Amino acid sequence: MMNSEFRKISIDGLWHNNPALVQLLGLCPLLAVTGSVVNAIGLGLATTVVLIGSNLTVSLFRQHIPTAVRLPIFVMIIAAFVTAIELLMQAYTYELFLILGIFIPLIVTNCAIMGRADAFASRNPVPASIFDGLMMGVGFTIVLVLLGAMREALGAGTLLSNMHLLFGEPARAWQITLVDNYRGFLFAALPPGAFVGMGLLIAVKNLIDAKLKNRTQNTTSPSTETSSSKRVRITG
Repeated sequence: MMNSEFRKISIDGLWHNNPALVQLLGLCPLLAVTGSVVNAIGLGLATTVVLIGSNLTVSLFRQHIPTAVRLPIFVMIIAAFVTAIELLMQAYTYELFLILGIFIPLIVTNCAIMGRADAFASRNPVPASIFDGLMMGVGFTIVLVLLGAMREALGAGTLLSNMHLLFGEPARAWQITLVDNYRGFLFAALPPGAFVGMGLLIAVKNLIDAKLKNRTQNTTSPSTETSSSKRVRITG
């Protein structure tokens, strides 16, 4: 029973209930900072840590939080974790923190985090809530990275550039140049390019879901072949 529950949480976070592709939550930072892979990973990791921490805290004290003031309390809990992440980024990844700018403090208002705290963590035990925060964060980060890779490749002709901002100087060598002397595609680097890229990702997911649904229906539908008629003896 426990394994099936955690399996459902994993599938929901990564696919069926993905906060970015299905719930369409947290789109403001998602579209704003995904100009490169390093920006996407930085924001994704910060959001995942806040999701795990807030879910853990809300679930741990869910029996002691009055219903009438639960939302302000959730905001205070989330804000505490965001402040901690902000201070850590200022200490260890200051240049990346400057690039991400206001979108790190704005994690407090991310509807995906508030939604999981209210809809899941406040009604479920600690282990399930922690795992839900992890899976939702990973699902959100995957979409961030895919969109960031798409925009970086089209906009600058590179992948994994400036990774040293997050992983240190050895990560400078991680950069992959896809096209030499690439002049850039400005549309991909601007916010309209983010909207188009996000729309393509959602379209691909919907296409995959439709194919999976058709395959399931084909395998579970009853056979259309007519059964052979049986001879019936009639006695008069």
